[in-house]
Amino acid sequence: MIQSMTAYGRAKKAFPDYNITVEMKSVNSRYFDCTVRLPRAYSYLEEKVKAYVQNHVIARGKVEISVGCERVAESEGQIHVNPAYAAAYIAALKELRDAFSLPDDITVTRVARNPDVFTCEAQEEDPEAAWARVSEVLREAGESFGAMRRAEGEKTEADITEKLAHVAAWADEVEDISRRDTVGYRDKLEARLRAILDDNSIAIDENRLLTECAIWADKIAIDEELARLRSHFGAFRDICAEPAPSGKKLDFLMQELNRETNTIGSKANNASIARLVVNMKNELEKIREQVQNIE
Repeated sequence: MIQSMTAYGRAKKAFPDYNITVEMKSVNSRYFDCTVRLPRAYSYLEEKVKAYVQNHVIARGKVEISVGCERVAESEGQIHVNPAYAAAYIAALKELRDAFSLPDDITVTRVARNPDVFTCEAQEEDPEAAWARVSEVLREAGESFGAMRRAEGEKTEADITEKLAHVAAWADEVEDISRRDTVGYRDKLEARLRAILDDNSIAIDENRLLTECAIWADKIAIDEELARLRSHFGAFRDICAEPAPSGKKLDFLMQELNRETNTIGSKANNASIARLVVNMKNELEKIREQVQNIE
């Protein structure tokens, strides 16, 4: 099944203390290249996110993952007095009072206005629980992402199938022209050789003459190239039906299709075939561009 490398997916889920959002988008690439943007508190999850995406979402492509975390409730923490700092701060206030004869208004409330007097130990989040939440939203975003990839893949496969049908039809036309052309070329070549030999009063060796004509006719015959071309058409359809990623295989097969088409064009000495070969090459180039976007 063909799947596109270009897609976008998004998911958001509310948890008791957090709202987590995951966005993923990708474009075509020869290899798997994943960039992950995470909140600083979740930075340790980067490798897990990459591994999940590569194993469960997409195996090839340039992927960007963005994870957002919005806290909706402050987690419980313990507040402690910093005794050394508090003592130094109160001593400094008293020194300031005595040095400038200021009113003595040093109170608990006034000292507490300095935030450095206190320390807050936030409750550490369980890494496994954090990953469980992120992976749940990541899975939902991956499902949305995968649905778009499959939809794009279906469109691509339909377009490629139509273009391959055009190429196959032109190949049939080439075969018909080539079959008539080969017979006509052999007859013309035989007549010309007989005329040359007669003009020079050279005895005609019928077996040698027929052999030479057959050799030259074989050089312009394109039966083998057409047979391989049709074999590649079948292989193309089979690969498209495989469940595994098929982009690299199809890219290689496109090279083979182009090679056979070029050989047909170089061997066939016929203007009509040349025009058909140009059409075939043009359509194959369009298919090659489509294949570049298949996983």
